[in-house]
Amino acid sequence: MRVAIGSDHRGVEWRRRTGEYISSLGIDVLDFGGTGDQKVDYPDIAADVSQQVATGKCERGVLFCGTGIGVSIAANKIRGIRAAVCHDRHTAEMSRRHNDANVLCLSADRLTPDEVLEIVKHWLTTDFEGGRHQRRVDKIAQIEQENARQGCAPD
Repeated sequence: MRVAIGSDHRGVEWRRRTGEYISSLGIDVLDFGGTGDQKVDYPDIAADVSQQVATGKCERGVLFCGTGIGVSIAANKIRGIRAAVCHDRHTAEMSRRHNDANVLCLSADRLTPDEVLEIVKHWLTTDFEGGRHQRRVDKIAQIEQENARQGCAPD
């Protein structure tokens, strides 16, 4: 597995720690974002990470900003991305089981380092259940395709 990870300036330390943790699991990590010395706009980082996932260069992505909301909104603009803001183990597991989320969005301001690693651990190790949930994920993809045909969404 390969995971793209990124953050704006608010999430640099969380991105570093999370990248080290993911690497310790034997997973390749591609890192995106600034060093913290300069301001970085979260939409740019979310697009970079999401493109890695959407093109198949990475299986999953992890993003950080102050709340996780901004990167989620930006990531979900990329066709094929199902980004989920998760605040705990339960939401992380459900985003994988029921929604097949391929990008995890986390708050650098509201989560402790231990909480982040717990969430990431469960998100990376939880499988998509498929079944009735596959039908729903397929409907999300259908909405993306219809919007693209109508010119309502970026390609």
